[in-house]
Amino acid sequence: MSFAALHHQDLPLVLPNAWDVPSALAFLDAGYPAIGTTSMGVASSLGRPDGDRATRNANSALAARLSSLACYLSIDIEDGYSDDPDEVADYVRALDVDGINIEDSTGEKLIATHRHAAKIAAIKRAAPGVFVNARVDTYWLGQDDTAPATLARAVSYVEAGADGVFVPGASDPGLLRSITAALSVPVNVLAIPGLSLPELADLGIRRVSTGSLPYRAALAAAVEVARAVTGGRPVPGATPYSDLQARLVRYAGTEWDRRPGRGVSEEIRRSP
Repeated sequence: MSFAALHHQDLPLVLPNAWDVPSALAFLDAGYPAIGTTSMGVASSLGRPDGDRATRNANSALAARLSSLACYLSIDIEDGYSDDPDEVADYVRALDVDGINIEDSTGEKLIATHRHAAKIAAIKRAAPGVFVNARVDTYWLGQDDTAPATLARAVSYVEAGADGVFVPGASDPGLLRSITAALSVPVNVLAIPGLSLPELADLGIRRVSTGSLPYRAALAAAVEVARAVTGGRPVPGATPYSDLQARLVRYAGTEWDRRPGRGVSEEIRRSP
């Protein structure tokens, strides 16, 4: 099954978002057939805020480190790290990935719709096999956050060649149904408390991302461990040292390797 085909199953594709090799290995070992990355997690690991184009080199390096894993890989490239569509396309073409997520905002401000559409078109010309998930940040940023404005942006991106549309921050069931009904490509949302995968499927949602939530949860768990030790309380559960070490040993060797090239469905591990 191809990466694109994973977006057309009975339930939405759950795409967990990693921020480094160990987190990706954990998701892979849990059986997820596709893994994304979180620009927040990568940027935060560098001591930089999300969305200020600080992750360009780090994401290239992370994509290279994860490209051997036996799963599909989608990289969050913020806004593409440039205003020049051809520079964005060149960046994507150099990545050994199955998909990318590219947002229509820079510095937490929406960019003109035609500018983002131009980036998408350039990417599809340069790397036609890469699944382009076009992120619409209207509801995420609270800017032009109406259904008509959001759909206008989404339709423009689909016409430019986007393979999917991501609308983070959108959570109202009626809004989600109107978006999915108007678009011909899979629609992606962040995990929404109170809405199960079957309920999201009924609304037409085809992909659910965890975004930065696992990274932020890991930070909270780390603090809770320190507090538990300080207070003499039982510490939260953790991956055994031996399990993490075993994953890294396999990764450092060849056991995780897949054959060259992306989109090799027969090597995709079991679904969770």
